[in-house]
Amino acid sequence: MSLHEQLRESLKTAMKAKDAVTLTTVRSIMTACTNELVATGKTPQDQLDDAGILAVIKRLAKQRKESILQFEAAGRHELAAPEKLELAVLEAYLPTMLTQDQIRPIAEAKKAELGVTDKSKLGILVGAVMKEVGGNADGGDVKIVVESLF
Repeated sequence: MSLHEQLRESLKTAMKAKDAVTLTTVRSIMTACTNELVATGKTPQDQLDDAGILAVIKRLAKQRKESILQFEAAGRHELAAPEKLELAVLEAYLPTMLTQDQIRPIAEAKKAELGVTDKSKLGILVGAVMKEVGGNADGGDVKIVVESLF
């Protein structure tokens, strides 16, 4: 079952269960996918492939995380709560992310492969590790792990 079909089924299930949070979140994913299609010059009737949908969901999850941080920094916990619920729904569609312990051996191997010995090449190493993990790790975690190697 493709991710697009899975989203459609989740939409139906949320409607039947009267689950407002899931319904709103899945609708926002579908809308963002349509917007992505239009932005790339395709028609709204086309479908994104699974990689495109995952990229959209990752972007939406990142937006929710940033909103939560902003709301909590401003002391607006009542506004952060619905964002957290939506983030939980979004993360259900994302693949599990690598932990820092799982990233460390990859980073060490890349460091040896590229021959990086000082912090001046930190950005190059972070980029190489991000390419290696293929989007299955948070960029912040990769940066922390790479910085700890020096």
